[in-house]
Amino acid sequence: MRGTLSKMTTRLDDVVHYELVLGEHRLALNEGIGKPLKLRYSGQIFCDACGRRTNKSFAQGHCYPCMSSLARCDMCIMKPETCHFAAGTCREPAWGEQHCMTGTLVYLANTSGLKVGITRLNQVPTRWMDQGATQALPILRASTRHVAGLIEVTLARTLADKTNWRAILKGNAAPLDLAALAATALQENAAEIEEIVAEHGDDSVTILDEAVLDINYPVTRFPEKIVSHNFDKKPEVAGTLEGIKGQYLLFDSGVINMRKFTGYEIEAEWA
Repeated sequence: MRGTLSKMTTRLDDVVHYELVLGEHRLALNEGIGKPLKLRYSGQIFCDACGRRTNKSFAQGHCYPCMSSLARCDMCIMKPETCHFAAGTCREPAWGEQHCMTGTLVYLANTSGLKVGITRLNQVPTRWMDQGATQALPILRASTRHVAGLIEVTLARTLADKTNWRAILKGNAAPLDLAALAATALQENAAEIEEIVAEHGDDSVTILDEAVLDINYPVTRFPEKIVSHNFDKKPEVAGTLEGIKGQYLLFDSGVINMRKFTGYEIEAEWA
C-alpha cells in the first residue's frame, strides 16, 4: 500500500480505532498490533493543500508558497487570541469566517497531566484522541475561536496549555477529577471571563455542564525509553507495532509522529 500520508483517522469506541491514511488507501491498524509493520519513505513530498511536489514540508505538510499564503498556516492558528479575522487582517476572510468565526469549545483534558485547550465543535472528540488525552471535559462554549482563545490564555495563567509528548508515550497519566478542577478554574478566573463577555457580548460565552469523556488507546506496551523515528534521517521504519496513542505509532524499535510527516509519500506493509 503506497500513497501520500495524512494524519491517522480515529473512531471512538471502547478503544480508539485507527486507520493509516495513504492517499486514497486506508490501512486498519488495531488488528495489526503485535505484528511487524514496515514503513518506507520514497523521498517525495507533496503539498497537502495544492498537491505540488516540494523538497521540504512546512507547517505540517505545506509547500512554501502555500505556507506563505494560506490563513490555515498563520500564527493565529497556534495563538487564537491573536486572530487575524477579528483584527481585520485575515488573508482569507471566507476561510476565516468558516473555520474561526464559529462555535468553539474550551476544554480541560488529561494528556500528560492537566491541560486547557480549545477546539471547534466539529472536532469533538477527534481533537482529544489526536492529543492522546485519556480524559476530556468541555467547560465553556465560545461564539468564536478568538473568544475561546482569550479564555484559554486567561485559564493558562494557572493551568498548563501544552502536552509533554514524551510523557504521554510512557504511560497514561493518573485519573483527574476534571469537573472539580474546572469549577475551581472558572471561579478563580470569573472576573477576567466576565470582562471578555462584557467586550464580546452576553452570547459570546456559555458555561457547560457536560460529563467527563474517558478515552482508551490500543497499547499493549509503553516504551521505557523514548526513541523517535524520523523519515528525513532514516527512510525506513520497521518493527513490531505495540500500540497507538495520539498520532504516534509505538514500535518495539521506537515511536513516530505520523502527523508530522503529512505529505510524505509512504509505502506500508505488514512484514
